[in-house]
Order: sequence, then structure tokens, then C-alpha cells
Amino acid sequence: MHSRVVKVFLAGRLSYGAGQRLQKTLSDHHYQRLSEPANTLVILEHKPVYTVGIRDKVYTVEEETKLKNLGAEFWRTNRGGLITFHGPGQLVAYPVLDLKQFRTSVKWYVNQLECMVIRLCAEFGIEAQTSPHTGVWVDDRKICAIGIHGSRYITTHGLALNCNTDLTWFDHIVPCGIEGKGVTSISKELDVDIKVDDVLPIFINTFRDQFECELIEFPTKEALQILQDTIR
Repeated sequence: MHSRVVKVFLAGRLSYGAGQRLQKTLSDHHYQRLSEPANTLVILEHKPVYTVGIRDKVYTVEEETKLKNLGAEFWRTNRGGLITFHGPGQLVAYPVLDLKQFRTSVKWYVNQLECMVIRLCAEFGIEAQTSPHTGVWVDDRKICAIGIHGSRYITTHGLALNCNTDLTWFDHIVPCGIEGKGVTSISKELDVDIKVDDVLPIFINTFRDQFECELIEFPTKEALQILQDTIR
């Protein structure tokens, strides 16, 4: 039995703003010691959205408008990393963890996320690896973006793994600000339609093994209440 317990919160498909509010609610559980255990692994899909991180170049109103006109939202965030896209067919995971219960190193944490996704890809027969750029890659094609925020060792934001994402959304940006690189998905690499639901159980098991924790279901009644408050 692992001493570290993480609650799994399956949030379905949410707008990016709702996802932000959900993370704030759950991180407040840590800061205010509202629930024990407070560690939570949020898994969801987003409606189409382009997001930029704290160190991204300043996007002009014209560029922002152009992206919004494609039918996506546009958000400026406090995570690390540059511009990326989130949307249907992408498994987004927001681990809201107290690293003091794991290891007080943000670098270690990002490395754990990368290693976990590499292990998951291997389960599908895909050889993935890290590169000097954050995230997980298949050759020079990014299959998983990673961008996190840490405050007093409480983590928010996380990763976005392309399962059967419509990759044409990435044609309108330089993904993660890296010229000359492409994007890919599990479906594209295997030439088979692999949905988020197909990846989900493997993802959960891999997370448990990588972070050496016990996973339990987030209490249903509490989850529904939080989602209702989040979506308002």
C-alpha cells in the first residue's frame, strides 16, 4: 500500500476557463487544507483553445483575433512553455499535487511526467523520447506537450497527449514556439483511430506506477458539486 494517495477526477469535456477554475478549487484544497488527501489527478478534454505560457512572445491583437476566428478560444496562462493547442481527442491531465509528499523538485516532477508518457507510448508500441525541448517526442514530432505551474510546491497545469486530435489546428501556430518541428498523435503513429477513452486506463495505471502512489476515485457527490460550481 502506497502512503501517497491521489484522487482521480474524470471531468469530461470542459472549456479552458472551466478547467482553470477547477484547478484553482483543487489547489485551494491544498493551501486551505480543506480535504485529506488533497492530491488530485484531473483528466479531461478541452473545447478548442490556443494557450500561451508566461514566457511566450507577446501575441498581437491581430494574431489573437486570427486564431479566435478559427473557432477556438485564446488564453494567456501562468504555466511554463510557449503557445500550444488543446482540443477534442487530446487527453489533458492536470495533476494537482503537493510535491512535498513526493519530491520537492519541479525539475524532477517534469521529468516524471515525461517518463510516464514515454512508458505509455511504449505500451502502444510507439518509441517516444525526450529532447532538449520540454515534452515528449516521436523523432521530431511532438506527441505530448508539457507545461506546469508550481506555487509553494503545489502543482497545476500539466500535460496534453494527442490521441486522435485533429492536428490541422496546429497548422496555424508554431507549436511550443519551436521552428521546424511537427506534431503527431497516437492515432497518426499507428494509423488506427485511438480515442482518449482507449488511452485512459493505461494512462491511469502508468501514472500510478511512475509516481508510486495509490489512486482512488474522487468522491462522486463532491466532484459533481465542484463541476457545477466550475461551469457556472
